[in-house]
Amino acid sequence: MRSWVYVVAVLACLGTGCAARMGDLDVPDQEAIYERPLEEMWPQVRQFFTENNMPFREDKGSMVLETDWRQEFGGSKIAGFWHRYLVLGKRESPTQSKLWVIRVTKSANTTLSQAGRELDWGVNRGGSGSSGASESGGPATGDEFSSPNTSPEDWAAMLDEPQGDNSFLAASAQSSRDLLMEWRVFKAVAPKLMKEENAPKPVQVAKAPTAKEAPSAMAIECGLPIIGLGKQAKKGGVLLLGEMHGTREVPRFVAQAACQAAVAGVPVTVGLELPLESQTRVDTFLDSAGAEEDWLKLMDAPFWRSPYPDGRSSEAMANMLEQLRQLRSRGLDVDAFVFDHPKGQGQAREDAMAATVKHQVESARNRFYMVLSGNIHARTEEGLPWDKKYKPMGKLLSEALDDVVALDMAYDSGSAWICAVDSKGVQDKLDCGIRQAKGRDNGDRFFVHQWSSTNDAGYHGVFYVGPVNASAPAVHKGLGRPGGNDNSVHPAPEQGPAFASVP
Repeated sequence: MRSWVYVVAVLACLGTGCAARMGDLDVPDQEAIYERPLEEMWPQVRQFFTENNMPFREDKGSMVLETDWRQEFGGSKIAGFWHRYLVLGKRESPTQSKLWVIRVTKSANTTLSQAGRELDWGVNRGGSGSSGASESGGPATGDEFSSPNTSPEDWAAMLDEPQGDNSFLAASAQSSRDLLMEWRVFKAVAPKLMKEENAPKPVQVAKAPTAKEAPSAMAIECGLPIIGLGKQAKKGGVLLLGEMHGTREVPRFVAQAACQAAVAGVPVTVGLELPLESQTRVDTFLDSAGAEEDWLKLMDAPFWRSPYPDGRSSEAMANMLEQLRQLRSRGLDVDAFVFDHPKGQGQAREDAMAATVKHQVESARNRFYMVLSGNIHARTEEGLPWDKKYKPMGKLLSEALDDVVALDMAYDSGSAWICAVDSKGVQDKLDCGIRQAKGRDNGDRFFVHQWSSTNDAGYHGVFYVGPVNASAPAVHKGLGRPGGNDNSVHPAPEQGPAFASVP
């Protein structure tokens, strides 16, 4: 009797109402309950992580396992975010069980850091806590694997940290329960427990033109699921994102959203407010191997070397292009285009930008478009305080296309790299630098929220990116890979650093 009830309950959930809410992008609003004792369910959970190439270590007998670290977007030396899962089996009743999946996120930069934290950017494990000398008694060279002056527990924890160019000792971190991952495990494990031959097949992800084989959904680490993204990420949809330029968080939001949508099988095209003449460089870079010479070709343009670099040329934006390149190289159907017409002024510029975006959308209507611009351009209502007849790009697109949703940026307080009129009042001169940004605290989790109607600016809702941190220009002087600090090809003057710090 129990098996019959179990089959009916799970099939009803997977085939009807639950599946409608538990899509590959929608964050569930309820727990997944297994109609099996914990001891019967747990071996299949272990098998799930094994089959998906997610190595783990297990506390035998306690129904707890912890996966190895995986870098966000996979393989990028500049992504700077690592994830692992802590999986806990819980007994709901003698005949029922459930999983808690806790996603732990760590950063090789200060984005997630608490005050007082320090980073170690070396690949060695000696760090600032080492004795400062090698095991042989001589001075430390920086490559020795020496024990820190801490407890054995701290030493074990340090050995467990991510390794590589962006390794860290006292890292910034966050943890959050990942309901989406819990349901992914459930939808893979439940049919096996029912011993049905017609178990649901994995999502088939579209291939990039040069990809040999598209990866499975579990092969790519896309970061913590963005709440509410599933309702917006659809073929033919155009999502206008009106941002405040110059933060680390917005480019990361866009890259994560593109990754999560593409993994769910939705082809994604990202539109960027970069000069139109940059299109060939962007196309070439996205299809490249991301080597040093590929970065030099991308960055060798007046836009990246402007004397008044605004947030559109930030290191975070450059890193986002690298993350999109990584996704594309691994088989995900991700693309990008640029649409700014910087020589245009006022309404003429809005008209030209709207025409470029419209052409892109109409050329391939079966894709999901995320168009990132300053928050004036993304408005869908006519008029600005200084020009009541002004039609922003968003207004023009909403009139020309069928499915346009405009979201304003929402954020917690922090900082941003902002260009404003010179503080000394010098005519036609911009003053660019780090400025305080005041927002409202709605937590640390990225989310998308659409209202029932538009506001006065024509926005349909908001996309929230948490506390913001300024991202400096990718290239101050010289050229090269952001964070690379390598001027061997195009030397920079000695008086200043060539690159901003890694965001």
